[in-house]
Amino acid sequence: MLSMAKARKKTNSPKHQHAIIGINSAGDPWRLSVASASGPYEILSAIGAGGMGEMILDFTRLNTMEKPLVMPKLLIVPILALAILTFSPLAFSQTAALGPVDLDGWGRPIPPPAKNLKSAPAPFHDISGTWDPANGAEDGGQFSGAKALPVDGRGLEPPYTPLGLEAYRSTKPTNSFRMVLPAEGNDPVNSCEPQGFPRENLFQLRTTQILQMPDKVVVLYEFGKIWRVIWTDGRELPKDPEPRWFGYSVGKWVDDYTLLVESGGMDDRAWVDHAGRPQSAELRVEERFHRVDHDHLEWTVLIDDPKMYTKPWLAMDKFPMRLLPADFDVRELICAPSESAEYDELIGNPASDQGPAKETKPPKGR
Repeated sequence: MLSMAKARKKTNSPKHQHAIIGINSAGDPWRLSVASASGPYEILSAIGAGGMGEMILDFTRLNTMEKPLVMPKLLIVPILALAILTFSPLAFSQTAALGPVDLDGWGRPIPPPAKNLKSAPAPFHDISGTWDPANGAEDGGQFSGAKALPVDGRGLEPPYTPLGLEAYRSTKPTNSFRMVLPAEGNDPVNSCEPQGFPRENLFQLRTTQILQMPDKVVVLYEFGKIWRVIWTDGRELPKDPEPRWFGYSVGKWVDDYTLLVESGGMDDRAWVDHAGRPQSAELRVEERFHRVDHDHLEWTVLIDDPKMYTKPWLAMDKFPMRLLPADFDVRELICAPSESAEYDELIGNPASDQGPAKETKPPKGR
């Protein structure tokens, strides 16, 4: 589940209750908050994990009647992985001398990226491999909107047409500086609708597998276990296609190390990014996959939608990815409607009933 993890009942003691874990992003730094129907809880220790979707934690009741904090959906499980490493006695015993160790889906340690080691040259016409955001998983989260143009309080926006601005004002995200209360949001992803393309690149871009064949390139995303096919057999984009959530894509090599991809035919119900930028049926997306060297890839995304924007705008600018070992196992990150409904019942709706959260000012110097 993307937005919560259940704490299993450990004993019959009233101190161990069914709870929901949440992350509050309204302030800085991150704060961990736990809420249940009978009151807030505090993490004592992590005693195990049942994968990215469920974690077994030990809680104790807090002597306070403070209500649960407002927390954005789709943020929680990635941060909880850090909580497991932080609080687990096993992690303490194994990493006291070596520092934190992350694990893959099979429980095997993930080696950190090598430092001060010169990478081998990039292979010719090859972007295949398992890739991870080079600056950490959070770098691909893009919770405030497209990486190159986030909605972060600085007033930077794409050049909207009048129709585009009207459409933008109608979207109500539950993150970024445009965030509304959970019950007031209209983000399709919050009800587990497909997030579509190009948003698959512009929200929760995490571990990504690229498979390369003579006639096509297949991109496998961790978020939602989604795949795209980029045809490289010389065909052109269809002229009047049936709309698809993830569109149609064709690619060609423009030099020895750069694949240029053009996409169209996307479903206009999707948002461009997590900040609620709109898209129309006229949207065209240009991507550049540039293999810098054997271990590094740069990913660029350009948005061109004349119905919504007066000119093309850059959504991702040479976003850095690093190559992972070939045997790396990618975890699931899936939106389950039943768990999303449980989140709303226990956290989202009660938080909305409390009224608007305090306004968060942008950090100084930005």
